[in-house]
Amino acid sequence: MALKCGIIGIANVGKSTLYNCMSNTKVETSSFAFTSNKSNIGMVDVPDPRLYNLENFQPTDKIIPATVEIVDIPGLAKGANKGEGVGNQFLTDIRNTDALIHVLRCFDDENLPHIEGSVNPVRDIETINLELQVKDLESVEKKIIRLEKLVKTGDKDAKKGIEVLQVYREHLENFQNASTAPVSESDRKYIEDMFLLTDKPVMYVCNVDDASATSGNNYVSDVKAFLKEEDPQILVLAGKLEAEISELDEEDRTEFLSDAGLDEPGVAKLVRSAYSMLNLQSFFTVGPKEIRAWTIKKGMTAQQAAGAIHSDLERGFIRAEVMKYDDFVTLGSEHACKEAGKLGVEGKNYVVGDGDILHIRFNV
Repeated sequence: MALKCGIIGIANVGKSTLYNCMSNTKVETSSFAFTSNKSNIGMVDVPDPRLYNLENFQPTDKIIPATVEIVDIPGLAKGANKGEGVGNQFLTDIRNTDALIHVLRCFDDENLPHIEGSVNPVRDIETINLELQVKDLESVEKKIIRLEKLVKTGDKDAKKGIEVLQVYREHLENFQNASTAPVSESDRKYIEDMFLLTDKPVMYVCNVDDASATSGNNYVSDVKAFLKEEDPQILVLAGKLEAEISELDEEDRTEFLSDAGLDEPGVAKLVRSAYSMLNLQSFFTVGPKEIRAWTIKKGMTAQQAAGAIHSDLERGFIRAEVMKYDDFVTLGSEHACKEAGKLGVEGKNYVVGDGDILHIRFNV
């Protein structure tokens, strides 16, 4: 399932450092602003302890985790919508993503100058929001012009579309994001083809110094206070510390995390949060050749889930044999689940739950 999560922020906030911690595709990091002239795309494994626990009950040749596509978008600056800094090219890259991870600089470092001269994550949020709002406003105004031409031909739906878009225009002109515009869910259809930048789901990552990795700091408090009404997901992690953790082998990593007061790398929580923000979940297939996590959207049916494995399975779907993860690991085997009545036979309309173990029966 090709869904992308974009990492955004101003220059020198630690976006590429976090990207390197998550992705197998490494990129250059630098203390100079705008050293990158292109976005970087990488596939990131979604950490899921359940996947590896399943091997305790079913020995297998290989384990294949779910993945999510992450796009590291170079730092934006004031005037990006007019081509300043990295310019319009990267606003287009943001448009092509499905959700955003907004990285904020919440640490001091004399050797890493802030492009605005001082550290202020709230100001940085406003800077990025303004650039995206201006670009969205341009898109809305262009569509209004297109719909005005259709109104002249007697298109009644175009007239309704203009009314809705005028609400978005006023909202954006008041420095508000499209996601909070006061329109009904049914009226949102008029912006679906525009992929507005400020309509995407956003989570915020406060990149702090090592000492603040577990408790945060005053910069984090400022961010939380500023975003209080929006109530978005806010994660706190130390990019420099995460970079060190990512270089260690498993045994040393456990000890290092313990010393730092962490139970797991922060980027693991970040990737899982991004996966969830994209409205995704995993189901499992379990066998001696492989144990695999498959990605589907929440609310998908068994037949649609079969299509995530192969289109032939969806086309020839007969039924799905379903075990709940907790039942499988508690009882210890498929046979035990069957004996206990915990193996269900479900039809094409069964809504797959997160962590369900499926065996698809099909005939093509």
